[in-house]
Amino acid sequence: MKNAILRESLSTFMHSVTSQPLTLPILNNLTISQDQIELSKEVCDNIVRCRAYLDEKMKHSNMPIYGINTGFGSLCDVQISTDQLTQLQENLVRSHACGTGELVPKPIVKLMLLFKIKSLGNGNSGVHLATVQRLVDFYNLNILPVTYTQGSLGASGDLAPLAHMALSLIGEGEVWHEGEQKPTLDVLKEYDLKPIKLQSKEGLALLNGTQFMSAYAVHCLLKSYKLSYFSDLLGALSLDAFDGRLEPFDPLVQLVRPHKGQILTAQRIRAFLKDSPLISQPKAHVQDPYSFRCMPQVHGATKDALAHVCSVVLTEINSVSDNPNIFVAADKIISGGNFHGQPLALSLDFLKIALSELGSISERRTYQLISGQRGLPSFLVKSPGLNSGFMIPQYTAASIVSANKQLATPASVDSIVSSNGQEDHVSMGSISARKALRVIDNVEKILGIELLYAAQAMDFHAPLRSGKILDAVYSRIREVIPTLEKDRILYEDMETAIELVKGGSLLTLAQQVAQETGASYQTEWSTLFDY
Repeated sequence: MKNAILRESLSTFMHSVTSQPLTLPILNNLTISQDQIELSKEVCDNIVRCRAYLDEKMKHSNMPIYGINTGFGSLCDVQISTDQLTQLQENLVRSHACGTGELVPKPIVKLMLLFKIKSLGNGNSGVHLATVQRLVDFYNLNILPVTYTQGSLGASGDLAPLAHMALSLIGEGEVWHEGEQKPTLDVLKEYDLKPIKLQSKEGLALLNGTQFMSAYAVHCLLKSYKLSYFSDLLGALSLDAFDGRLEPFDPLVQLVRPHKGQILTAQRIRAFLKDSPLISQPKAHVQDPYSFRCMPQVHGATKDALAHVCSVVLTEINSVSDNPNIFVAADKIISGGNFHGQPLALSLDFLKIALSELGSISERRTYQLISGQRGLPSFLVKSPGLNSGFMIPQYTAASIVSANKQLATPASVDSIVSSNGQEDHVSMGSISARKALRVIDNVEKILGIELLYAAQAMDFHAPLRSGKILDAVYSRIREVIPTLEKDRILYEDMETAIELVKGGSLLTLAQQVAQETGASYQTEWSTLFDY
């Protein structure tokens, strides 16, 4: 039995869930470190106080209170007797566990657990402390409920996916543990844990909420900030390889149109290009195409969009999003609509659009690099004609960009009636969330292709090199992807390049060299979290 492991794991924690808000840096650190969590005394007191109030209210009142002693949805007018309240809550969980489709990625499931803990810990939900502690146990022991991507309308919260999460608390359904998908009850027995017996209100508190959408949103934001930084880095490398001009990045240009993202983008690209012999050599051309010249405006607008989305998402994950809400001090139990996902749906649609533009402008830069201009050979290969060179990866990038255009179409403008008309307007935020992750995965691929092109274009400027930051990045690329001298199978190079984008090694290298050379720009991509 693993009860000793459980006791040990719960006695050594790295992050305390308190009433203080979760921030993106905290979430980033938790995601990377896999640190454990525990509930602070303040949070425990909030939970216990709220539950005691609800128990006392139920003891002295026969009034129907939605979801506590009534049915759900359009069955809200059906009152349930006291001796059936546990069955009511467990029936709710079982009946709503109707997810289908692909499995939710495990890192997102873990965020769902964390955000449900945070929401219930505010002390407005009426659950027992033991129920929240079981969610903490699952988080710390990496027991991750098997959850499906399809089934939520994003309105009464994420009912179906959260029902699958709640199913595991009562010992049913399946979980991921130690790399395997197992029956929940088997894993609980390994740790001498008993299934939770849900009491009044608890099933509804677990199912109502926006934790599915929120978890996707945070997962996407963490990736998006990284891709925003990478877009600046690769855009600067492509600009130098294209023999571009530095004037559009002059601070004076940005200050007469002082969008914060635009200013930051120009500052960063200037720092990347510091002391580059290529960027400072005389130019035969007066202007560059927009995909190079307008990087501050385009990349910067995405940064500003990320800042807005981040603000909405952080508000959401630190809020109470189940229903009804219990207000002990005011002696009120109020049925409202905090589970409705509209703020997240709109923001995730905005995120999709903003990130798809990073892919769109990146593909245009790759197109310019193979156009045979600026002293570069057509398709970036010696003997074009005999060799196709980098002709076709641009096709691949273009196809992905077009796919993103369709994925970026807002889901939040849609709605559909459910629950016999009781739930007559829904957010579709869960669809926005899933599409946002697909867009981001696609942008990683598009930037990987630009990485190949920028490095290959740089080869043709030898013996001239870029500045120290970009030259270090270029050299690291060449350690794992050799110059294309003649046609070879390229999909393997593309996969290597995409992994370089997904990983953090190139970003870390750029940051290190920037610090060593005294380049003046924000050296940590994570500093954007406070932007």
